Amino acid sequence: MAVANGNDFGANNKVLLLIGAGQIGLAITRRVGTDTVIVVGDKNKEAADVTAQLLTTAGFRSFSCVCDLSERASIQAAIAVAQQYGQIHYLVNAAGVSPSQASIETILKVDLYGTAVLLEEVGKVIAKGGTGITVSSQSGHRMGALSAAEDEQLATTPCEDLLKLPLLQVENVKDTLHAYQLAKRCNEKRVMAEAVKWGTRGARINAVAPGIVVTPLAIDEFNGPRGDFYKDMFARCSAGRPATADEIAHLAELMLSDKGAFITGSTFLIDGGATASYFYGPLKPQA
Repeated sequence: MAVANGNDFGANNKVLLLIGAGQIGLAITRRVGTDTVIVVGDKNKEAADVTAQLLTTAGFRSFSCVCDLSERASIQAAIAVAQQYGQIHYLVNAAGVSPSQASIETILKVDLYGTAVLLEEVGKVIAKGGTGITVSSQSGHRMGALSAAEDEQLATTPCEDLLKLPLLQVENVKDTLHAYQLAKRCNEKRVMAEAVKWGTRGARINAVAPGIVVTPLAIDEFNGPRGDFYKDMFARCSAGRPATADEIAHLAELMLSDKGAFITGSTFLIDGGATASYFYGPLKPQA
């Protein structure tokens, strides 16, 4: 954690709140964090400290705090830390767990419920002209269509009631991959609903849905029970390879910048053509 000085505090500062200390969030933050105070929140305080120090040694003003995405109180506390330094102008949410890292219950609590709460809580305080992005996944595009009623439930159900929805009960979730797909579909619908609320404050919120990106999380997947599936996915997508975190950040930078001023409530798929191949190409499951 950087050492604060008098210039780090004050209502005139623009603050970037980064939730999740991983590679994708770091890459996005480096593109848009100039002239902001950056607050890095992560469940693992040591990881948050390391990312904050990386940013500090690169010339940014950066601080760290604990943020457990599965707990509303922890999210509120992280927002309060950020507000000590000024108004939140940017949200970068890159936190989450993968199908090989966690149980069905944890995936739904972190990736689904936690993201919904974070967007809601930041939406209450985001500055006029502010923008946010949440990192979702191509997985939400691979699951079959839900009913219109189920989509609306994912979009608008009060956060504290989300995990009570019938389609999210453990007996209705096949496995951790299915839980992850449901969480990412909910992210997409939640972004749409929150964009309406953020718009009343003159702010924007969007999501980016990456395919396979080389990060520590992805390496866990490569070495996990579905490792061959993921390796085959990027080998047979149009790009023929996984992405780098910087490639995701290129798109996120556009969405967060003034050049993306007409973009809100949207989820952008960036997966090297994997989803296209899944439905219409060599990755299509055989009957």
